Amino acid sequence: MEEPGVHVCRVETSETAGGAPRGDGPRPLPAGSGGLVSDVPTTGPVGEPDDVFSRRACAWPRRPRTTGPVRMIDPSEVPGWVVYEDERLLVVNKPGDVVCHPSKAGPWSSLVGALREYSGLPTVHLVFRLDRETSGIVVLTKDAAMASRLQVAMQKRTVGKAYVAILRGRLTAPVTVDQPLGDDVHSMVFLKSAVTTDGQKAVSHFTPLSVSPAEAAEPFSLVRVVTETGRKHQIRAHAEWLGHPMVGDKIYGGDATCYLEFIDHGWTPRLAAQLLLSRQALHCAEIDLRGAGLDHVFTAPLAADMQTFCAERGLALPA
Repeated sequence: MEEPGVHVCRVETSETAGGAPRGDGPRPLPAGSGGLVSDVPTTGPVGEPDDVFSRRACAWPRRPRTTGPVRMIDPSEVPGWVVYEDERLLVVNKPGDVVCHPSKAGPWSSLVGALREYSGLPTVHLVFRLDRETSGIVVLTKDAAMASRLQVAMQKRTVGKAYVAILRGRLTAPVTVDQPLGDDVHSMVFLKSAVTTDGQKAVSHFTPLSVSPAEAAEPFSLVRVVTETGRKHQIRAHAEWLGHPMVGDKIYGGDATCYLEFIDHGWTPRLAAQLLLSRQALHCAEIDLRGAGLDHVFTAPLAADMQTFCAERGLALPA
């Protein structure tokens, strides 16, 4: 049953779907799409509709060579990231330009590597990861047993996690997006997800925190997001489907060619004008470990670049 005042969006079948344009609210699944939402048609000879690899080959002829230049971490930065530390936990507020997992560029090229050097431990365990361009709370452990305990709690969805995002347009009421997600086989970007009728269940709850003033020529919304599931790029894909793509999102921000341009040429004037922020405006603001039997709730203030964006556009920050 839906809660009063909460709009729930669910998948429409091809028989009932229309063709709402991007940005005008939730986009229904178009008839004949095979459950795929895409503005990028496949070209050239393809196989039958279930021939995923043929469609991929035609829709996107190359993989990204990289996700952009590696950001090397200055050791002096790391202590300022630490939110909490004890004999078993290490909790940090990750910047929005740091990769979580170790890379070939050495320990100071990733969050895990830098925290291993910082702690002096042979291993630190990443309980969950954030995308490189997502800032906010990340929990690591200093022993495998605690890591396993928290990962099991994450899988059981007993660990609370809340995000804050900046979306395009005015989102004036809470909305629940209940839309399955799978690979977007029509996209030029190989790793892009999309709403698909045969995808995995994905549920995201968006709650507006503040909205641009009525006189704003280009409105934005600051929202809190809580997910019931943990699919790849879930919040970003659901925001795009909802018609309120995330500010700064190179893949789901309305034009996936932005991602390919960034890979090939870096941050360009065109990208700056179109995306407005050099990264996706998504921040992990809160982690609640009480469901895992630990008396800890960790919070992190909104990242500085997102705070500046809000201040310049009249979006009030939550207290």
